Amino acid sequence: MPPTQATPDDLLSLLRRLEIPATTHRHDPAFTVEQGNAVWGAIPGVHCKNLFLKDGKGRLWLVVAPAERRIDLKRLPEAIGSARLSFGSAELLGRTLGIEPGSVTPFALINDHERKVTPVLDRWMMEQPLVNYHPLRNDMTTTIPSEGLLRFLGHTGHLPEVVSL
Repeated sequence: MPPTQATPDDLLSLLRRLEIPATTHRHDPAFTVEQGNAVWGAIPGVHCKNLFLKDGKGRLWLVVAPAERRIDLKRLPEAIGSARLSFGSAELLGRTLGIEPGSVTPFALINDHERKVTPVLDRWMMEQPLVNYHPLRNDMTTTIPSEGLLRFLGHTGHLPEVVSL
């Protein structure tokens, strides 16, 4: 785990300092999209899934897309300019982003101080007014404007690739 790992409170405090409107909802833990569908209820905005990936050259990627979007890992490398992709291990996830499986979120880039991970954002998702992600734990969902995600990523020093997935 990184030595300075942010907590959900640290994250929400940063969003306030960046003047990114955020609403956080507590719910039962959701480890999968299916479990998320059961707890998201009436939370407005696009609910998302996040894939922590490693390519054949050792580059790390965080693919963020609408929860129901099918991501073809065989075609994705061409779209993002990567080598062949596979899922990153739980150990690599913890060491790089400071989170556990089931809590993968673009907000975890707050812990990627060395900027090893390249975020990949779905174009359609980013055209929507509100998006939802776990605030570093999977028993909460935080809603922010899509442009707020870009502001957050800019603050962390991560330049996202926005592609049609």
